[in-house]
Amino acid sequence: MLQRNKLNPFSLALISVFTTFLLFAFFGYNGWGPAAENEQAIGEISRWCERVSSGFFREPANTLGNLGFVVVGLYMFFRLSKDATQGNAPLFGSFKIALLYASASTFLGPASMAMHGTHTRFGAWLDNVSMISYILILWIYNLKKLTKFSSRSFFITYSTLLAYYAYSYWYLDSGLGIGVDLFELSIGLWIATEVLVKMPNIYGRLLSGLTVLLTQQLFGSPVIDSIQNIQENWEMFLYFIPALIPNLEEGTKRKYTPWFFIGVASFFGALIIWETGVPEHPWCEPDSWLQAHMVWHLLCAVATLSFFNFFRTEKSIKA
Repeated sequence: MLQRNKLNPFSLALISVFTTFLLFAFFGYNGWGPAAENEQAIGEISRWCERVSSGFFREPANTLGNLGFVVVGLYMFFRLSKDATQGNAPLFGSFKIALLYASASTFLGPASMAMHGTHTRFGAWLDNVSMISYILILWIYNLKKLTKFSSRSFFITYSTLLAYYAYSYWYLDSGLGIGVDLFELSIGLWIATEVLVKMPNIYGRLLSGLTVLLTQQLFGSPVIDSIQNIQENWEMFLYFIPALIPNLEEGTKRKYTPWFFIGVASFFGALIIWETGVPEHPWCEPDSWLQAHMVWHLLCAVATLSFFNFFRTEKSIKA
């Protein structure tokens, strides 16, 4: 249990968020400096439909929509603090991994605000690093459950991948220097490993990679096109790697209704809406406060909270 005379995770999270916004205000007071090369000038329509403003935020609606991540992230810290003080079993079976999940979920907010609010190269880097910091947790944690590797191994794997991505995005390119979209790859690995956690048997092995390809097909990326252009899409073979894990560990039970399905619907619904938040789309209204990309942020925040609640249903069943 947490001692009462010590700051609990929720208090620390509040202080961190408040400090982050103070720094944001401090550095933005005199302007954000030169925009990144791929951003538009003030008065033009941004890459995400909203018109670029000369005010404090370059994209006001798309920036403020990220407050949803902060709200749900703080709620996660609040719940984790209550779990600790009440002696409840920790989420993910590890208080440290649970805190990492809440931290990554919260970090999505300020990081994306930095990108949409400043239009600087640093803001774009921070935004992309935050997305990877979140999505890595889902599939690496599933691998931990399937292989029973230690929490220490989890953190080493997570930190190594995140550190290399942060380095390569800044110094090389967004594709790890080898033309791989780590965010897209991680979504596929999360789907594949989730199938195996649900079905740690021959059926799960057969369906895990195929489920990823089916999802890809449903969301407008024809699998046959990827196969025909395999030199540029070779990473699709990585979706089948989890199925090759020998001696899959059993005994992890999760309740999928309703939170898993709410999370999936929120995320993939957000992806569909994301497609409409670009200048060339007929629904684009650059001067409206209701921006598709803002809705994308809000729905993704709902997804992170839904998966948080989903993982809270996890139980280990001894054979």
